[in-house]
Amino acid sequence: MLVYPSANRVYAASAPALLRAELAVFGAGLAAELSAIEEVELGGVGYVRFTSSAPLAEGDLALLSNLSSLYALFELGDGVLRPVRVTPLAKADSDLLTIQKYAGKTNELFTKLLVNVTLLATADPFSGKVKYLLDPLCGRGTTLNQAMMYGLHATGLDVDAKDFEAYEAFIKTWLRNKRVKHTAESGQLRRNKVRLGRRLDIEYALDKEAYKAGDTRKLTYFNADTLTTDEVLRANSFDVIVTDAPYGVQHGSHREAGLQRSPRDLLAAAVPVWTRVLRPGGALGISWNTTVLPREELVEVLRKAGLDVREGGPWDEFAHRVDQAILRDLVVAVKPAS
Repeated sequence: MLVYPSANRVYAASAPALLRAELAVFGAGLAAELSAIEEVELGGVGYVRFTSSAPLAEGDLALLSNLSSLYALFELGDGVLRPVRVTPLAKADSDLLTIQKYAGKTNELFTKLLVNVTLLATADPFSGKVKYLLDPLCGRGTTLNQAMMYGLHATGLDVDAKDFEAYEAFIKTWLRNKRVKHTAESGQLRRNKVRLGRRLDIEYALDKEAYKAGDTRKLTYFNADTLTTDEVLRANSFDVIVTDAPYGVQHGSHREAGLQRSPRDLLAAAVPVWTRVLRPGGALGISWNTTVLPREELVEVLRKAGLDVREGGPWDEFAHRVDQAILRDLVVAVKPAS
């Protein structure tokens, strides 16, 4: 596998190791067994190489096509690289993910990785069955946009009004410029006559024929406190929850005074709330800065919420440096089916 060239130099340095771990997670869903996954250099260029127990079937290739940092796939034989056709599940143009530029934006390749491994912890990932994704700390919507790329229903919450307004302006403009059939409504978010914030509701289809047939997807953004997640959303209604937690003093809740500066306290309060809207068998994927919250503490929060944490092997190999103050990792946990 030729690794996708990231514009972010630091992420580019981490990408081969992250791809290796992601590939190992993908391997559990393949018909063929993968082994000897390693980083190699061929002709002065870095690759991730692996061996499969049998030729990759069409279904295996379709699954692997969605690896976050996969740029090209080759079969290696007699010292020659033979291109292998990949068919990524990309429902929209890539500029949906790349147009937005702003300080603090999560790298879109990492966002895709986090969505991937969270989906892979559920039953029938990438099967064509439409799933529901929630990002309860969605910021300016990178995760929501990746959900759109995969043809998922997407919902986000964020308390920052500027982020809400920026995303509303971006997504409406993008849909118009791409001539995507859609409806968009904005308004107040209320529960029991209490104003909780604002909301944006979009229904769209990236294919005109699908829109005519009623085969649409929903995109919803609540400009509201993440601790109201279980107030504005139904219990057991999401297949996956995927979020990039705040890295420092800023975060997604202003409801309780004690949460204004501590990602640790935010996640301790929010994870049980988020878990209530996760379906049995659904998965929660969180990325966060381990310098402000050790992995074992977050794992304990997840377990106290009744979730089964995925640990061992590749699940423990996603930590990577973002900058001097941020060592990012991810963890995935599953809500028991019964």
